[in-house]
Amino acid sequence: MTDPTGKYADFETLREQAIALRRRGYSLRQIRDELKVFNNDILNRLVKGEPAPDWTKRPRAKDDLRAKARELRLQGWTYDQIQVELGCSKSSISLWVRDLPKPERRQRTREEASAIAKRGWEPKLRLREEERQRTKQAAANDVGQLTDRELFLVGVGLYWAEGAKSKSYARRERVTFVNSDPDMITVFLAWLKLLRVAPEKLRFAVHIHETADIATAEKYWADHVGIKTTDLLKTSLKKHNPKTNRKNLGGNYHGCLRIDVRDGADLYRRIEGAWYGIVGAATPGGSPNRT
Repeated sequence: MTDPTGKYADFETLREQAIALRRRGYSLRQIRDELKVFNNDILNRLVKGEPAPDWTKRPRAKDDLRAKARELRLQGWTYDQIQVELGCSKSSISLWVRDLPKPERRQRTREEASAIAKRGWEPKLRLREEERQRTKQAAANDVGQLTDRELFLVGVGLYWAEGAKSKSYARRERVTFVNSDPDMITVFLAWLKLLRVAPEKLRFAVHIHETADIATAEKYWADHVGIKTTDLLKTSLKKHNPKTNRKNLGGNYHGCLRIDVRDGADLYRRIEGAWYGIVGAATPGGSPNRT
């Protein structure tokens, strides 16, 4: 290209100066200002063949991602798979690998599809779990210390939800509580202690499926309530039905613990009365569903 104005007529001299400046680490802008060459085409011709200084090169933060994306594409990965693996956009992936051959499409196995979906959801699931734990901890902190009255009311509601109850057609005024949750057992025993039920009046028995590890379950519950396994009543075994799809399996399954209070008729009446006292306080009209 010629310079019709004659302003840059001594091209070779300018080129020598431009190359010298370039080799000293000047940027194009600095060379332009130094030599007063404001024609971009001529400026680029002056430094043609001379590499730009390292400091003027834009950082390529995505170079590693690009290289990895190309590597995965050559292994036959799809855009979706690469996106999940690298966490970058499909548009970037498309730009990086567009010159590579398209992999043969094959049907994913159920396990592969499940793994891809799981990896995509993992960050969201982790955030949800963190939020869940924060909410639970905040709620636990709100409870604070229980007064005797609060524990009494909790225990009444707990028993009426989970304990044995007398029926109008079968009058059995006895206190029997069965549960598989050790924390429920702990609260129930604390409630009995509040009511001054003597420890010697308590009887314990394990209820469990016959296919479970019975000895381990008996030791687990005995340790939990602070007695010897020999102090347990005879374990009640539930017959196994092969047609059922049981979920309560594995080392964390200990069956249920039954707690009986000997001579508990009077205590049962107090529990029932207290329960209907709660119902009456919650519904001013009272409740007719009394046994």
